[in-house]
Amino acid sequence: MTPAKPSLEMLRALTDENVLRALMADRRLTRAEIAARTGISKPTISDAVQRLAAAGLVVDTGERTTGRGRSGSYYALAPGLGTALVASISPLGVTAETVDALGDTVGRARAGLGRNAGEHQAARALAEAAARLTEPEPGGARLAVVSAADPVDRATGRLVRLPDAPFLVGALDPAAVLAPHVTGPVLVDNDVNWAARAEHEAVGVEDFVYVHLGEGLGCAVVADGAVRRGHRGLAGEIAHVCTTGPDGTAMPLTEVFAALGLRRADSTAIDVDALEAAVGADDRTTEALARAVAGVLSAAVALADPALIVLGGEWGRLPRMRAAIDRQLAHGPRPVRVAAATVESPELTAARGRAVAELRELIVGSARSAER
Repeated sequence: MTPAKPSLEMLRALTDENVLRALMADRRLTRAEIAARTGISKPTISDAVQRLAAAGLVVDTGERTTGRGRSGSYYALAPGLGTALVASISPLGVTAETVDALGDTVGRARAGLGRNAGEHQAARALAEAAARLTEPEPGGARLAVVSAADPVDRATGRLVRLPDAPFLVGALDPAAVLAPHVTGPVLVDNDVNWAARAEHEAVGVEDFVYVHLGEGLGCAVVADGAVRRGHRGLAGEIAHVCTTGPDGTAMPLTEVFAALGLRRADSTAIDVDALEAAVGADDRTTEALARAVAGVLSAAVALADPALIVLGGEWGRLPRMRAAIDRQLAHGPRPVRVAAATVESPELTAARGRAVAELRELIVGSARSAER
């Protein structure tokens, strides 16, 4: 059976998308440059530019090429195509940004938040930061991407309270909080999952385990290039995985820090300053921590079969700590290479990248709507 030929409408939509994506990547281009980058004929590109300009998606910048021959006009994305909101919720506070389709950060805002913040305080801080960024824009941001230092329910986007989690903001619902400030979808995930996505871009490995070792504990399994979130989105919550304690008995990983006196007062949060001092001065503490973490990672290796383990977080990236964990894992039946995380603010980096990608999809979608 002879396959149906693509319709004229489909061909126009594909050409328009190619033009938009070229301008998203290169900011300003002539029609000849767009044709060269996309492999589409210049007359076809010229028609697409005219359609997109009429739809308010592309503008003539007023700049012209110089040199011999006929000058060409430079085109760019039209202003006013909207922004995406990016927010990170952590014990350090709420950090929010607005980004445009070119990937530029348009605005930044911060709102304070303590380690013992509850749901209402966190909601106020998130709303305050969002309002400062989106009020100047008619209608607000077109979408939002949120990173939260708490487990996130996959189906609802609400934060989940788990026992002994060091940063508790109750069942905070970021989508509901941001509804007055965002006209489109709100995507929410755990900060460790976002960090793993950022490290995936950096390490270039499709199957690895990312482990966050900081005030809190977290893990993300990346398989075939994708973070595996689990049925509810709670995969990788390793605090309660049983491992070897300092006295050689089995205990949950989170209790190891209590046994070593490395928790903050009146909190389950790890005292990172005390831990770093101990790792620098006390071999016994370093080995006890490495043995406990390696016990959890051995289980992850057995279940996920990663090619690499990436250690992030304040003390996970300490060279002495990483070397001690590597030595412990080397004695296991399936040794796996251990590397330090390299991306700064990885959770915000990945959330920002997703926000830009989603915003670009909305703009391309608006071109399709205009074509119809």
